[in-house]
Amino acid sequence: MSLQLLWGLFQAHPAQLVNGLALFFAVAGGWLLVATRTRERRALARLTAQTELAELDEEEALPLDERTLRINRFFTRFGAASLGLALVVSWLSTQLV
Repeated sequence: MSLQLLWGLFQAHPAQLVNGLALFFAVAGGWLLVATRTRERRALARLTAQTELAELDEEEALPLDERTLRINRFFTRFGAASLGLALVVSWLSTQLV
C-alpha cells in the first residue's frame, strides 16, 4: 500500500483506525499480563517441587530470587500501562469525528 492510500484511509475513517490501535495495545498488554502470571505460577510450582524433593530448611528456601521478582514486576507494570494506554486511546477515538 502506498502512503497516499493509507492517509486517505485514515481521513475516511479516523475513529476506526485509532480504535484499532487501542485494540492492539489492549491485546498486547493483556497477553503480557497473562504470560507474566503464568510464568510466576510455573516458577512457584517448580520451587515447591524442588523444596519438597530436597527437603530444604525454611531459611534456605527463598520464594524467588530478586532478579526474577524485578522482571515479573516490570512486565506486570508494563502490561498494566499498556491496558491503560489502550483505554485512553479508545476514549480518544470516540472524540474523533
